[in-house]
Amino acid sequence: MKKTLLLVEALSVLAGVGCGLPDEQGEADEFFQTMGATADALSAPNCTTLSAASVLASGNDGNGPRNTLDDQLGTRWSNQGAGSWIDYDLGSTRTVSGAAIAWHQGNQRTNTFSMSVSLDGMSYTTVYSGTSSGKTTAAETYTFSPTSVRRLRITFKGNSQNDWASIAEARPCGTASESGASGVVWRGDFDTGDRSQWTRTQMVSSDRLQVVSSPARQGSYALKATVKQGDNPISSSGNRNELVRMTNEKEGDEYYYRWSTMFASDFPSAKTWQLFTQWHQSGDSGSPPVEFYVNGETIYLRLQGSTVVWSTPLVRGQWQDFIFHVKWSSKSSTGFVELYRNGKLELPKRYIATLYSGQTNYLKVGLYRNSTIAPTGVVYHDGWVQGRSLQDVQ
Repeated sequence: MKKTLLLVEALSVLAGVGCGLPDEQGEADEFFQTMGATADALSAPNCTTLSAASVLASGNDGNGPRNTLDDQLGTRWSNQGAGSWIDYDLGSTRTVSGAAIAWHQGNQRTNTFSMSVSLDGMSYTTVYSGTSSGKTTAAETYTFSPTSVRRLRITFKGNSQNDWASIAEARPCGTASESGASGVVWRGDFDTGDRSQWTRTQMVSSDRLQVVSSPARQGSYALKATVKQGDNPISSSGNRNELVRMTNEKEGDEYYYRWSTMFASDFPSAKTWQLFTQWHQSGDSGSPPVEFYVNGETIYLRLQGSTVVWSTPLVRGQWQDFIFHVKWSSKSSTGFVELYRNGKLELPKRYIATLYSGQTNYLKVGLYRNSTIAPTGVVYHDGWVQGRSLQDVQ
């Protein structure tokens, strides 16, 4: 069974991109140098996507296999020869029922391929053989009977033009009934030991966004985000070092997000803004529709650039655990936010617009602050999970 999925065009060519409390004009140039003039967001509404802990391939021509997980249709994995394969490790045994695949130049040629699964990475069982439609560069979902596996391998047999295997994006699909894990959309918990779970970085040097083994809130690793005065990797307003994940939230989406943040014991106290988590709009100006930030000795959650819906005293040297429940909508009668901190519901469901009309959102994590702040700032992040229910992220 094959279902063609739509790709939502998430971004258009813009003169600038707003980020943080002040308006920014300048981030757009850097953003589109990375993402291309337009960036299409992989959309798989008929596929409960499962996060891959790692990916490897039989070979590549310089276009590596991790390109298939970067949410960019302008990048790809490519390798010459029938029999070329790409293999996704889910990190644990999961129930898999197919894959969503966006073929490079998929509107110009058909691709013949098979999918096989494995529990141990040594013995594989073929569960699907077929051919792409040859009509679209959008993702197509190919399904098979739900199977408990750890690895999913896509093996290229040939295409209607040549013998080049080339995939722009791919995601394993799970089942909605999978106990405790089916609704997990993405993990960014750094337990890969690097930043590979995230789409890209905005940093002046690698020491500003370090994956460290201590302190860690869960698992083996966490992110240490450091900002010094003058750190301006994108030649825009403010100082920053941030990770970006193209979560591509759109009108009507509803998700839960879990993460932990710890402010260093010497985190500076400043009577101005210091963002540590934000959902940034795809548009060209203005403050993000959702932002968590510190001002003075208080942490705030602000929406639409003007409405503070929650605050709590700043605590240093202790992990703060957040669960954030959001209905993404540009309509205040539909959109809402709900916030748990340290296991307690601190912000009951509050109806408010969470998107700007006609736009999508993406996630930014690290530290972004007013350029007038002189002392070095350090924030730790860990345990990022995006899911479809409270149970998924717990």
